[in-house]
Amino acid sequence: MDTDPLRPSDHVDGDDTIVQPKLGFVGWLRWGWRQLTSMRTALILLLVLAIAAIPGSIFPQRMADPNGVTQWERNNPDIFPVLDSLKMFDVYLSPWFSAIYLLLFTSLVGCVIPRIKHHLKALQARPPRTPARLKRLADFRAVERTSTDAAADAAASIDIAQKQLKALGYRVERYDAGRTFSVSAERGYWRETGNLLFHIALVGVLITVGVGGGFAYTGQRVLVEGETFANTLLDYDSMNRGRFVGDGALTPYSMRLDSFDVTYQPFGEPGSGQAGDFSANVTLKENGDTRTGSVKVNHPLEVGGDRIYLLGNGYAPTITVRNADGKVVFKNSVPFLPQDTSMTSLGVVKVTDGMPEQLGLLGFFYPTTGVLDTGAFFSAYGDLTNPTLTLDVYSGDLGINEGTPRSVYVLDTTGMTKLTGRTTDVESIKLTPGKTADLPNGLGTVTFEDESPAGATDLTHSVKRFASLQIHHDASSVWVLVFALLALGGLMLALFVPRRRVWVKATHSGDGVALEYAGLARGEDPTLGAAVDDLVAGHARLLDAAGVTAAHEAEDESEPPASSPPASEPPASDTPKVD
Repeated sequence: MDTDPLRPSDHVDGDDTIVQPKLGFVGWLRWGWRQLTSMRTALILLLVLAIAAIPGSIFPQRMADPNGVTQWERNNPDIFPVLDSLKMFDVYLSPWFSAIYLLLFTSLVGCVIPRIKHHLKALQARPPRTPARLKRLADFRAVERTSTDAAADAAASIDIAQKQLKALGYRVERYDAGRTFSVSAERGYWRETGNLLFHIALVGVLITVGVGGGFAYTGQRVLVEGETFANTLLDYDSMNRGRFVGDGALTPYSMRLDSFDVTYQPFGEPGSGQAGDFSANVTLKENGDTRTGSVKVNHPLEVGGDRIYLLGNGYAPTITVRNADGKVVFKNSVPFLPQDTSMTSLGVVKVTDGMPEQLGLLGFFYPTTGVLDTGAFFSAYGDLTNPTLTLDVYSGDLGINEGTPRSVYVLDTTGMTKLTGRTTDVESIKLTPGKTADLPNGLGTVTFEDESPAGATDLTHSVKRFASLQIHHDASSVWVLVFALLALGGLMLALFVPRRRVWVKATHSGDGVALEYAGLARGEDPTLGAAVDDLVAGHARLLDAAGVTAAHEAEDESEPPASSPPASEPPASDTPKVD
């Protein structure tokens, strides 16, 4: 038996028979719903969504930059399949990103709806009754004022305080009892309103992005100078469209790339060789009307509800291939993809017909050709001053007859025979604008066409340029902006509007009125003390102006203080006397 005098005789240290009741299936569902719809969970999910979006800014996305994905795959063939299986190149369409997105949406809705109901009830409720002991509050002030009719002046003081608080934006309620008159005031409901507005706007953003994405589309097209693009599905190089975008949803218009202008920093100046301004100058035709425009970096061109962005640019040498009989089997301006800031560019030519075997030409283009000590070429400047085109020739099967999609920018040399360049006895073909060279084994010739205008004396326009354009349509972007601004406004209200309660009480006794002032913050409010001081000072001014009561003098003027000098003697002066 326990003889500890500090414990009762019936004290039990533990009872294994007491167990927590089982929640059951419905109980666990309720518990999970409460956890999911808590504000803490919503904030965590919002942070997780922001973290999940980071890969979308690190890796190129197929929806926005399919050429970048192709380039990334070519540069990282080993790790690409692993990252692709994790949807690193389709982050915003991946199942895991969608799961976080939907959980966040559900959590926000579950948080906001109960809080809206509670807030509406709070808006309809009266300010709380004045506490009996205001002096217990931290921000408390007391003032004594004299009066000839204390009861009437006490009531009038609260009337004035009530009007004063209304003018300051408070909701007020009068509470009178016996010899005590008081007013209870409350303000700061905009704080919770802003908080709810912020969360509702976030839900609006999620809905707008989710639903609007189903009606949006993004396509890419590489246009060479002089080429025309028609806004049809067949004329896009790649297209990503929402599930609700039909085949006839695209606005009919056409666009021709007239020229592409680039400025470069001259030699000898800071940043020499760096590109400055880019401008794709186009001619648009829509509904029978023709107009010109330009697409620049961060300055998209709008047409037919679409926004046209400039993604990239480069050179597109015009190459002509003839067979042994002199018949043209290939002629086209081929976009060469830039590999560095000096516009050293890589391109592929695929000759599928007209030859004994299919030919693949892997080429490098150098706008301003320089030669290293090893004999290798490089580009020293991005503009055209000394252009050179080198080509390595492969013969065999290009793999285009197998039904497998092949990138026009990649040459799969598996199963092909290399005819020129390293590891062969034949040097790579080197061409300058307007020159022709023989293909190996008597297969024919290849010509690097000179596109210079008639009468031109330099090579500035000897090679065409291309522009990589992105056509984006998203009617929900305006609503996303509206909800984003609402979220920002709600956040400002939630951060800067103080929630506080203020009371003013007047008690009359004899020939005086005792005024009490107190404030209570709902949350952190470092300005509450100053607000109460301003209330006291403003109330005093209003009382003096209305002639209601008078400021109480601490000392009775009829009896001089004991420390005062005799009335017959002049008061001492702090200023020295000068004779």
